[in-house]
Amino acid sequence: MDTGPAQAGRDGEGAAASGAEGGGSVRDGDGAPIQHQRVHVPEARRVRPSSHRDRPGSDGEHGLQERMGTTDRAAKFYDEQVLDRLNPRMREFVARQEMFFLATSDRHGECDNTFRAGPAGFVQVFDDRTLAYPEYRGNGVLASLGNIQENPHVGILMIDFLRDRIGLHVNGRARVLSDEEMRRERPDLPVDPAPGRRARLWVEVTVEEAYIHCAKHIPHLRKVPARGDRAWGTDDSKRKGGDFFGAAAEAADRAPDERPRREAGDPPSGASAPPHVARPAGRAW
Repeated sequence: MDTGPAQAGRDGEGAAASGAEGGGSVRDGDGAPIQHQRVHVPEARRVRPSSHRDRPGSDGEHGLQERMGTTDRAAKFYDEQVLDRLNPRMREFVARQEMFFLATSDRHGECDNTFRAGPAGFVQVFDDRTLAYPEYRGNGVLASLGNIQENPHVGILMIDFLRDRIGLHVNGRARVLSDEEMRRERPDLPVDPAPGRRARLWVEVTVEEAYIHCAKHIPHLRKVPARGDRAWGTDDSKRKGGDFFGAAAEAADRAPDERPRREAGDPPSGASAPPHVARPAGRAW
């Protein structure tokens, strides 16, 4: 199921990042070593310009706020809603969620967004600055985890569609741990009884920002009875959705160069930053 920095938009409608470096190494579900690579973080992301030192966010969003005349509104949001930790109500909210969306990017700034799900409580809240979630057996691509090896900044968006109809953004720095490493550090960590939900790896996130996603455009949904047991960890193509979009059926006819590829070390198309710079994604407005 893997895929998957990017830091979510302050107005609750975007995605981008902030953070540090990964270290150490673990092994993936097939035993292959996962190397944490040191990522260069531009100085502008670590030290804010003096004019914005007391404001969260990027120079890009501050510039757009000035152009669009929203600086005062944004300042009110920063002052009232953006925390550098999870307060008690946020911790309770996280602990009962059954899904979230995860944004990551590689060292070039190429982004990926994915979905994670599990039973309520699958996201572990250890304290007001630390949470973690398990990585189950997936398709073997490991896109999100691969991004984290290059760039530890992640953006998490949790939305409660069922009860409170509200969302929570959590941005921070992630590290990947094996299940054994996590349990050595957290001996009280529960073991999920479902074999398909046994963690292959864990992603631990150090919280840097937490803030609300407003309710005005969130639909109110309702759960329906499940049709049979959920196939956690299955390799059954049909139970995973089969070739729903017809991509596999077209594979034999696709030319080898149809999918964009980048030579190792090349920046994304049109990028002005050198390839070693992790370029944060811009927020949508």
